[in-house]
Amino acid sequence: GRFDSQIIPLEVPIFDEEGKRTEESITFSRDEIPRDTSLDALAELKPVAREDGVHTAGTSSQIADGAAAVLLMTAAKAEELGVKPLARVVDAQLVGCDPVLMLEGPIPATEKMLEKTELKISDIDVFEVNEAFASVVLSWAKTVGADMAKVNPNGGAISLGHPLGATGCFLTTKAVHELQRNDGEYGLIAMCCGGGLGTGTIIQKI
Repeated sequence: GRFDSQIIPLEVPIFDEEGKRTEESITFSRDEIPRDTSLDALAELKPVAREDGVHTAGTSSQIADGAAAVLLMTAAKAEELGVKPLARVVDAQLVGCDPVLMLEGPIPATEKMLEKTELKISDIDVFEVNEAFASVVLSWAKTVGADMAKVNPNGGAISLGHPLGATGCFLTTKAVHELQRNDGEYGLIAMCCGGGLGTGTIIQKI
């Protein structure tokens, strides 16, 4: 599958009925996500928080367990260690936004990065925007003019889960590997954060 090159399987020991560890183990590479559902079931879900709200359990990400890692270093250090980089960081931004409307953080982060790098939204080959809620990605794409065919092409947090502390590295990993797969050049990663913050990073495949 699309994630085979990104997943590091774990060897998990098997315990007997008494809770004692056995000599056997299994290779664990997939969690309980994605959940089974249907369009009919999603359509029946009621909004949360308020009756006229837009967020439902079906348009909200799942808090999930997970871990991700990104090895980050200077070009000089990579050369010294003999490490072949997959991508370079072109720009990164941390912005403040309305703490009540904190979900809009990816919008100013994206706008600042494009302005600073003089790249156009059409120059980006893959977007990984954290899908805390479906409205985050839809509002962001509408405002910045992103091609939705390039946005979260292998699924967002609604389908894959949102392991809070790991999500940033998870999105970066997905963008790096998707650039390799589709032979793209630039990837853009953006997230909303609690407290009225937004972050963004533009990477370039090497």
